[in-house]
Amino acid sequence: MLEAFLYVGFPYLALTLLVVGTAYRFLFRRYTVSSLSSQVLESRALAFGSVPWHLGILVVLAGHLLPFLAPGLWQSLVASAAALLVIEVVGMAAAILAFLGIVVLLARRVLVARLQGVTTAVDLVVLILLAAQVLLGILVAALYPWGAAWAPGTLMRYLHGLFTLSPDMLLVSEMPAAIKAHVVLAFGLFALVPFSRLVHAFVVPLEYLVRPFQRVIWTNVRRAERLSELPGGDPEEGRRGLVRGLAGVGGAMALMAIGVFDKLARFVKGDSMSKQEKETLLSHKLERLEQTAEQRSLELERMRTTLIPVAKLGDLKSASGKYFIDFEMRAALAFKDELGVPILISAKCTHLGCTVGSQVDDQGRILCPCHVSYFNVKTGQPNEGAPAKAPLPHLAWALRAPDGKVVASRAPGGEIQGTFNPELVDHDVCVTQASERGEA
Repeated sequence: MLEAFLYVGFPYLALTLLVVGTAYRFLFRRYTVSSLSSQVLESRALAFGSVPWHLGILVVLAGHLLPFLAPGLWQSLVASAAALLVIEVVGMAAAILAFLGIVVLLARRVLVARLQGVTTAVDLVVLILLAAQVLLGILVAALYPWGAAWAPGTLMRYLHGLFTLSPDMLLVSEMPAAIKAHVVLAFGLFALVPFSRLVHAFVVPLEYLVRPFQRVIWTNVRRAERLSELPGGDPEEGRRGLVRGLAGVGGAMALMAIGVFDKLARFVKGDSMSKQEKETLLSHKLERLEQTAEQRSLELERMRTTLIPVAKLGDLKSASGKYFIDFEMRAALAFKDELGVPILISAKCTHLGCTVGSQVDDQGRILCPCHVSYFNVKTGQPNEGAPAKAPLPHLAWALRAPDGKVVASRAPGGEIQGTFNPELVDHDVCVTQASERGEA
């Protein structure tokens, strides 16, 4: 229930607040739609915070929006290893730049006495949440690299489902906690836009870029002399050059978007369906509902039993594992060691939850092909330098005779209880409730 609210209900609530609240503020409180510049109260720290923040966050937002608006173009970009590396490096550098900028802006609001009188509680909350969101993004990029390659197949599909009114929260609920927090906090910031200075993003003065050139002549000789002595000359000219540069980057991105407009429009609008296609879609939905009902039936069955048969002892192999579903409805694998003792281990990679392979290499390891992590079958430990850091948990097993009597059992990390004989090939190897995952 909580996951359904966080990944379906809350996003729709946040987007509704964003649209309705912003429209209300523009229509009925239009003179409050401003960032309320505080440059006259303090300008030095503002320059060191505002410019890095805006430069960094614009690049980060572009990297988030492009795979959503133009997935085909993005997939062709990240298909190149060199381009993927450039995207990751530029994105990380921009995120760090944005984080340093927002930290400076937050410290400025807290420490400068002249600003405290014009700083509201909402200002501080927004700055703290922005800093936390950027920091979470940096953490996700560091812990789960190559997000530019794997995010389009998971997070972007989730966002597309939200906007097409067919959300699939499973695309997010199976993700690591840092990624889930990053997603939820993003929608939290959307919800705060109408109630904070963030709304000023909708009133960017684009006419500033095209209005006629104005020449300002200062009659204060001393001020003119002081400006001429500054490195780079008049800072006003420097800021105008920065804006022009940003406009150039924006123009280049706009031209790129025009080049893929046809595909983009089809992606957002969606193709119109014929009657047969609608029937096919409804049949697929019905099939998914039936699969869900079957899954719930299996979950209920597992709640009513303590043993789940996996395979006959004689059917287990050392070189390849047998897949089965454990008590948590997750994939697992069954092997046997060189002495014929069963080994039951989770098949869900501890990096991003992918299903690991069943074949054992010559070093006694199984492979997660998603991001190449090798796990030792006996210990569960990943190889050194692997994206996965935590070991695969082992599962407890019991050996059940044909008459239903349990003759031997073993908990993860424990000794064999009872009498075990590898010659009992007709006995059932069963997974039991106790496991490393369950005990944790």
